[in-house]
Amino acid sequence: MLVFIIRRLMQAVLVLAVMSVLVFVGIYLIGDPLAILASPEATELDREAIAHALGLDLPLWQQYLTFLAKALTGDFGKSFVFGQPAMHLILERMPATMELAITATIMALAIGVPLGLYAGLRHDTAGARTIMAGSVLGFSLPNFWVGLMLIMVFAVQFGWLPASGRGQTVEVLGLHLSIFTADGWRHIILPAITLGLSKCALIIRLARATTREVMLMDYVKFARAKGLREKRVIGVHILKNIMVPIATVTGLELGTLIAFAVITETIFSWPGMGKLLIDSIVHLDRPVVVAYLLAVVLLLVAINLIVDILYSVLDPRVRLGNAQ
Repeated sequence: MLVFIIRRLMQAVLVLAVMSVLVFVGIYLIGDPLAILASPEATELDREAIAHALGLDLPLWQQYLTFLAKALTGDFGKSFVFGQPAMHLILERMPATMELAITATIMALAIGVPLGLYAGLRHDTAGARTIMAGSVLGFSLPNFWVGLMLIMVFAVQFGWLPASGRGQTVEVLGLHLSIFTADGWRHIILPAITLGLSKCALIIRLARATTREVMLMDYVKFARAKGLREKRVIGVHILKNIMVPIATVTGLELGTLIAFAVITETIFSWPGMGKLLIDSIVHLDRPVVVAYLLAVVLLLVAINLIVDILYSVLDPRVRLGNAQ
């Protein structure tokens, strides 16, 4: 186990280093921050002063080495636009993104597992076929279209739910969260549904496939042959075993929800990391873009590591010490 964790941490360091280089080069090639930061009436001397203050007058390799030296001490530079530490801005927006992604994941599990289990147990019924057809639709509809349709129906047409913002928040363990207030729930429902729809479809199909597979196992047939009630067979022998792959996939998909919540946050003006990223790209705010991507990579590595450990707990046959 310890060897596996150390190997993963070493891989994470390599991924972070490669990602930082790619982002630095990519941001450098797509535009000049001075064109946005400097006033159109600024003189050449003013532009040079701004470039010198921000370190933009240095060669790219020197800018990167300066950033790397500071990053190793926890300093990812200051935002060109906000004038605040870039990582502080990321951490300030992270709770909003995390609660949106986690809420979307919980919704997807709460809906997807029962529907997938039913579709697997009653695969020949019209209800099961309807569920599977709906899952295909959930895969096919793009997030931005789903979000816009939800806004048009529930916010514009009926006026039941707000179309933007995060709503009222409360401080919990130093974090400002909206899921502990009624107004916060009214604001989070639509973006959470938008973000979690495709994941719900994935869980439905995975739950159905694993249910069909587990039903053919000898221990399920033996449990039924002993005369156990169907509820016990489903709850103990089927549901418990299908949760192993579902837990693994859900953990990995949680990372993708966090990383790719950009579109949903932009549509609903959700003040999370994704919206901050879009604003930073528009203004070519290099420190914030780099800090965001490195923070997301760290989150993905941590989530993958937790999923691997959880998988070994749920399925004792897996031994992480022998994992490649």
